[in-house]
Amino acid sequence: MPEPPEVSVVIPCLNEAESIGECVTRAREVLGATETSFEVIVVDNRSEDGSEELAAAAGATVVFEPRRGYGNAYLAGFAAARGEYVVMIDADLTYDFGEIPRFVAELENGADFVVGNRLSGLEPGSMHALNRAGNALLSGFLNMLFPTPLSDAHCGLRAVRRDALRRLDLQSAGMELASEMIIRASREHLVVRELPISLHPRAGESKLSRFRDGWRHLRLILVYNPTFLFILPGLVLLAVGSILMVLVLADVTISGRGLFVHTLIGASLLVVVGTQLVGFGLCARTYAVYQLGDRDRVIEGVQRRLGLEHGLALGALVVCAGVALGGVVVGRWISQGFGPLAEERLAVVAATLVIVGTQIFFTSFLLSIMGLRRRSG
Repeated sequence: MPEPPEVSVVIPCLNEAESIGECVTRAREVLGATETSFEVIVVDNRSEDGSEELAAAAGATVVFEPRRGYGNAYLAGFAAARGEYVVMIDADLTYDFGEIPRFVAELENGADFVVGNRLSGLEPGSMHALNRAGNALLSGFLNMLFPTPLSDAHCGLRAVRRDALRRLDLQSAGMELASEMIIRASREHLVVRELPISLHPRAGESKLSRFRDGWRHLRLILVYNPTFLFILPGLVLLAVGSILMVLVLADVTISGRGLFVHTLIGASLLVVVGTQLVGFGLCARTYAVYQLGDRDRVIEGVQRRLGLEHGLALGALVVCAGVALGGVVVGRWISQGFGPLAEERLAVVAATLVIVGTQIFFTSFLLSIMGLRRRSG
């Protein structure tokens, strides 16, 4: 086998006959003018227009990936790349191949991951207004949950060190791979930098589906942050429901009118759902730590200080409180000759405690199961 090159340029390709040959030629000319050894890899994603033949004729190494998808194509390209630095660039001529040496130089100067910023260099017709608005919203939301120095989190011109790429452990099959790279880089505390670039109008037909791909980005961002998706909404519902229950039981009046049992039932629903969401969030974070290898100081600290028995004891205590309160309600009902139930409010509270305690009890078991470390070997 020949010595591995310093730079691997990976270009995903799906029916890009209009531009793929020129892309390969430009990449080879730009890197050939430097003293850097390189390879150009085109990942053919089951093209039907002869793109793979044009890429090979221009001097690229063609890798075939039959599973359609932006992420699948790049993952196949990453697996084939041998360079110390891996450059990602699209096959539609929207990016200037002359920028590649700048990105490589940034990696050589200590960066682990470099992403382009198109927003200050948009040429007329290069980005639809809806795409620009969606990119700004998704980039802002991503940076709110996973802080990075990036203003344009979904730029397709990127470069990453080979050793950093292994640490990212990417899995996404579609366009959401772009978001996954940013999220994983943030979690791995990689040195991430951004370089301003220009964006040109594309050649050929766009494969981007604004709403479908936008949703896939948003879905992945939410899934990677169970605290925002589950725990925070759960705590809000739990707090609101608990406050309403206290107000009803204390016979607090609002504008001269009392809060009736239907308010208590709604509050009970909020408490039950809130407890369930918090449980979902804790399970998701625990799974990420013990099955996916993520670092989470909160979960790791809880696992060290609190065991299964603590959760079981708390759940059992809450259930017992609910059963005891329910017993009081049933006792009064019997003493009144099985007539109309006069303790509706206490009955709702008792049922809520039993449900919440049961959730805590069995969620504790589930957390313990997820916390089981896989045996090595």
